[in-house]
Amino acid sequence: EPYVTYHSKYMESVWWLISELYKKDLLYKGYTIQPYSPKAGTGLSSHEINQPGCYRDVKDTSAVAQFKVINPAQAPFSIEGDLFLLAWTTTPWTLPSNTALTVGEKIEYVCVTTFNQYTHEKTNVVLAKNLVSYQFSKLFFAVDSIDDLHQYNPGDKKIPYFVGDICNGKDLVGIRYEQLLDYCLPAENAENAFQVIPGDFVTTEDGTGIVHTAPTFGADDAKVAKDAGVPPMLVRDEQEVLVPLVDLQGRFRKEVSDFAGMYVKNEYYGKDETPEKSVDVLISVKLKEENKAFKVEKYEHSYPHCWRTDKPILYYPLDSWFIKVTDYKEKMVELNNTINWKPKSTGTGRFGKWLENANDWNLSRSRYWGIPIPIWRTEDGLEQKCIRSIEDLKNECHLAVEAGLMSDNPLADFVPGDMSNDNYDKVDLHKHIVDAIVLISESGKPMRRESDLMDVWFDSGSMPYAQWHYPFENKDKIENNASYPADFIAEGVDQTRGWFYTLHAISSMVFEKVAYKNVVSNGLVLDKNGQKMSKRLGNGVDPFETLQKYGPDATRWYMITNAQPWDNLKFDIDGIVEVQRKFFGTLYNSYSFFSLYANVDDFDYSEDEIPLQDRPEIDRWVLSKLNSLIDIVDDCYSSYEPTKAGRAIQDFVIEQLSNWYVRLCRRRFWKNDNPKDKIAAYQTLYTCLETIALLSAPIAPFFMDQLYLDLNKGSKKSDKKSVHLADFPISKKDIIQQTLENQMDLAQRVCSLVLGLRKKERLRVRQPLQKIMVPTLNRETAENLNHVKNLILSEVNVKELELISEDNDILVKSIKPNFKTIGPKYGKHMKAIASLISTWSSAEISKIEADGSWRGQINGEDIVLDLNDVVIDTKDIPGWLVSNEDGLTVALDISISDELKFEGIAREVVNRVQNSRKEQGFEVTDRISVRIQSSELIKRAIEENQKYISDEVLANEIVFEALSEKHHTETIESENDIKYMLTRVQ
Repeated sequence: EPYVTYHSKYMESVWWLISELYKKDLLYKGYTIQPYSPKAGTGLSSHEINQPGCYRDVKDTSAVAQFKVINPAQAPFSIEGDLFLLAWTTTPWTLPSNTALTVGEKIEYVCVTTFNQYTHEKTNVVLAKNLVSYQFSKLFFAVDSIDDLHQYNPGDKKIPYFVGDICNGKDLVGIRYEQLLDYCLPAENAENAFQVIPGDFVTTEDGTGIVHTAPTFGADDAKVAKDAGVPPMLVRDEQEVLVPLVDLQGRFRKEVSDFAGMYVKNEYYGKDETPEKSVDVLISVKLKEENKAFKVEKYEHSYPHCWRTDKPILYYPLDSWFIKVTDYKEKMVELNNTINWKPKSTGTGRFGKWLENANDWNLSRSRYWGIPIPIWRTEDGLEQKCIRSIEDLKNECHLAVEAGLMSDNPLADFVPGDMSNDNYDKVDLHKHIVDAIVLISESGKPMRRESDLMDVWFDSGSMPYAQWHYPFENKDKIENNASYPADFIAEGVDQTRGWFYTLHAISSMVFEKVAYKNVVSNGLVLDKNGQKMSKRLGNGVDPFETLQKYGPDATRWYMITNAQPWDNLKFDIDGIVEVQRKFFGTLYNSYSFFSLYANVDDFDYSEDEIPLQDRPEIDRWVLSKLNSLIDIVDDCYSSYEPTKAGRAIQDFVIEQLSNWYVRLCRRRFWKNDNPKDKIAAYQTLYTCLETIALLSAPIAPFFMDQLYLDLNKGSKKSDKKSVHLADFPISKKDIIQQTLENQMDLAQRVCSLVLGLRKKERLRVRQPLQKIMVPTLNRETAENLNHVKNLILSEVNVKELELISEDNDILVKSIKPNFKTIGPKYGKHMKAIASLISTWSSAEISKIEADGSWRGQINGEDIVLDLNDVVIDTKDIPGWLVSNEDGLTVALDISISDELKFEGIAREVVNRVQNSRKEQGFEVTDRISVRIQSSELIKRAIEENQKYISDEVLANEIVFEALSEKHHTETIESENDIKYMLTRVQ
C-alpha cells in the first residue's frame, strides 16, 4: 500500500527517528540567520532553497553607499576634508540595520579623491585598489595629479579622479564611522556598533572590497560581527523582546519612520497594492539627497525564492531547531563513496561536494499542517523532553493528569501494543491536538510543545522506515535488510539537494548506513535543438498526445536507447517514428514471417527439440549470439545501464536476427525437402523471438507481453500468463561458440565492405560479379574467411573469393595521421608523430593493422597509437574497387561478362515475378504458369537461367508469347521492357 505521511503510524515512526537524533545529541535550538519566506511564514532549509528554479535572475537596485569616517586622522591617508568608506549592496533595505563594515586584512585599499556624481561635492573615498577601475568606469577618468581635479565643473560629462595613498585592510580595522541611517540604535551594546572589522570572506571580485554588514540579515555578517563584538541592530518590541527592524511579514517596523509598514520587497504586496517605487529605490534616493550615495544602478543577480510561494526569501534571525549535520559530515561522505551513482560524476561531484559543505539542517517550520516536532519544554527552557512514541506520550500525559496539569488524558483510548489501524485511527498527532497537551517536567514544572513543525523533507527522507511503521512493526524489513537499504532509487539530478540528500542524511545519522545502494540520477528532457521546453518558446511536447499517437513502448524505447538516463535527452518525435520502423517494425516483421510459415506447417513446438549439434551452423551461430546477448543485457540491467541493454537488443534484432539470420534462412521455411532442418529453423527463430520478448520487457512492457503471448498461444510452451511473470533468461554457456561468432562477424564485415563498394558504383546486388580479393593479416583470419567463404559469396553475389598475403604487390596501402584523435592526446608531439607515420612501410602498416596498435617513444615520452589514430587507404587498381575498415581490406572486381549480365537479368526477373505473386494475392505455396513477352536480350537471359527462375518463383512452365497491353510491364536493363502474365496452376 502507498504510504501516507499524515497517518498516525507514519508520524509515530518520524517521531522515533527524531528521538534517536535527540539521544545522540544531534538536536539543538539556536538563534541564527536562516532563509525565511515572509509570504509562507516559515523558515527554510539550505537544501530547500537550492532546489531547481529557486535561484532566479532578478534586476534589483544596487547602491554604493558612502559611510562617513568620524575622525579622518584615524585613517592612514594624507587628505584634506571628509573621508568616506564605500560599501556596495544589492539590498539597500538592509542599510538601516548596518552596524559594521568588513574589510579583508590582506587586501590593499586606496584613497581616491573625486567628486560625487549626485551632489558634485569634492570627496575622498576608500575602496579596494583592484576595484578602482570597476567603480570608476563610464562617468570617470583618471588624472595624474590631485591638482588636475580643479578642471572639473558641475555638469561636466566626465568626472576626474585621483588615486592617492594605499594601505592594507588591517590598517582600517577599528575606524569608527557615522551611522548611515540613524533611525535607532541597537538595544544592547550600541557603543560597539559602527566600526570597521576584519573578515576572511571579503573578496575583490565585485563591489568595493568593503562589505556592508547587517548582522540581522546575513549569516556571514552575523558571525563576523559576533567575533568582533559588534551588536546586531535589534530593538525591543512591546513585550520587551529583541526583534530586527523588519517584521516576520517582511515589513519595516515603526522605528524606520520614513518607511514604516512598507514591505522590503515589492513582491510581498498583494495584487494592485504594489507601490511605484520599492523601498530599495526610496532608500537610494534618500542617500543621494544626503550625499551618502556614491553610485546607484540596476544590477542583475541570482536571488533565492521560496519554492512554495515563488516570492523572494529573506535571510532572517530565527529561533529554530537544528540537526547537527556537521557532526556527521565525514560519515556521510564516507558512506556516499560506497554508493553506485549513475553517473559517477554526480555522486562525487554535485552530491559529494554538497555533503562536504553541508550545513546544520534547519528543522523548524512555522506552518499549521505537517508533523509537529515532538519536544516539550518548560517556559524557562531549562527542561525538555523528546517524545519517541504514542505510548510514550500517553504515559507522559498520565503523569501530567496526576499532577493536575490536565483534566484528562487525550490518549486514554489508545491501546499500546495494538498495531491495528482501528487503534491508530483513535490518535491524531497534528498541531491542533498536541499543542493542547501539557506535560510535567522532572522538577514538576509544566512543559508545552515547541510550536514548530518539521521540514517536510524530513518526512520524505524518513520513508524507508516510516512506510513500515518501524520500529513498532516490520522490524525484519529494516534490520534484516529486506527492504532497506533500497537496491536503487531514481530521480532528477535536482534531488541531490532534496530527496537523495535527506534520505542519506537521516540514514547516516540514525543508522550509520546508506539508505540506497544505487542511484540513477535522471537528466532533463529538452527539445530537439537542446533547448529547455517552455510555453513561451512554444517548443514543448505534450506527453499524453505523444503517448496516444506513438504508443508508450516506442516512446520509452526511443528515450532509453537515445541517451543514457542521466544525460539530457534532445527529444525529437522523428526519433520515435524511426524506432517504430527500425526496431519494432523489424521485430514485428520477423514475428510475422515466423507465424506465416508456422501456420502453414502447423508448427506448434510439439516436436522433439533438435539437438544443437544436429542444427546447421547458422542456427548454432544465432543461438550463440543470443546467449551472448543474454549475458550482455543481464550485465547492463544489473549495472543500471538500460541504454546499453536496449542498444544491444536493438542491434541483435536488426542486424543479426533480421538482416542476417532470417534473410539467409528464408528458403528453409518453405522448402520441403528436409523436414528436420525446417523444424530446427522454426525452433531457433522461436527461441530468438521469445528471448527477445523476455529481455526487452522491462523497457517495452506492452509490445513484448503481446509478442510473448502470441508465441505461447501456438506453442503452449509456458504456463505463464504474462511475459512479466516469466523468469528472466539465463545464458547457456555451452551454447556460446566464440570462434563461430568471430567467423560470422568477419563474414558480415567483408559483406558490408563489398556492399558498400557496390552502392558506391551503383551495382545492384542482383547483378553477379566475378571476384573478391582479401589480404589476410594472419593465419587465423585466413582460416575464418575460408570457413565462411561460401556464405560471403552468396551474400554479396560474387563468384570467387581469393585470399592474398599482405606482402603482395597487388594492393598498395598508404597511411596518414588522424589529427582529430592524436591532437587531444599528444598535442605537443603531433608534428613528430605525423613525421614518423609518413615514413612507415607497407610492412609497418600491416603490423599496426594486425596488432591493433603501435607503441614507441617520441622525444622521450611513451606513445601509444591505435587504429583510430591513423587513416589507412588502399589505392584502387584498374577494373577493381578497394575499401578498408578497422584493419580489413577488400578489393572487388567490377568487370561484367555476358554470362554475369544474363544471370543478373534472371535475378531481376525473379524479383519482379515474386513481387507480382504477392500483389496478386498468391499463397506462398501456390505453383504458377508464367507467360512472357520480352526483348531478345532478356529472352536469352531467361532461357540460359530457366531452371533457376522456375525453382525460385515456383513456376511449372515459362512460355514466351505475344501479350496484350493490359498485361503487366516491367523494365529490366535500360530500355528493355518485359511483359508477363501469371496464372495459378490448379
